[in-house]
Amino acid sequence: MTKEALGELILSSERQLYATAKTILSDDQDCADAIQESIVKAFSKIDTLKKDRYAKTWLMRILINECYNIARCINVNEPLDEGYAEKMKQPKENRDYSELYRAVNELKEELRIPVILYYMEEFNIREIAQILEISEGAVQKRLVRARKTLKKKIQLEEIFI
Repeated sequence: MTKEALGELILSSERQLYATAKTILSDDQDCADAIQESIVKAFSKIDTLKKDRYAKTWLMRILINECYNIARCINVNEPLDEGYAEKMKQPKENRDYSELYRAVNELKEELRIPVILYYMEEFNIREIAQILEISEGAVQKRLVRARKTLKKKIQLEEIFI
């Protein structure tokens, strides 16, 4: 793959890169940092890409790894007080989230990422397995578990409304 082709791929995947970063990192600035660092790494490691048709999957894998690196740094540098995890899950006041979007954000990360990649970013099972470096069966199981969890959460919310 040429650097020009990689640049075009990055520009066409801008929304997907941001959405994927947002599933792991809550802060927009951290998402931007992860995307920038991923782009730099992709250009510097372009020779490690074996097949051009996997370029998008390869780029997403770099991004996810970078997001995890940033998340680890955040967790090490920030003191954990009581309720910190709850504060991170709560949406900001100015935002209007649907109950499904809220429920997806409350999923465990191992379930949330496949849901976002499959339903929002429209990756297929094989591509998600490659991005997450797990088997296709594991991706399918995580999607099934996520759907069950989402169904329960939404039904519980309807009961209390």
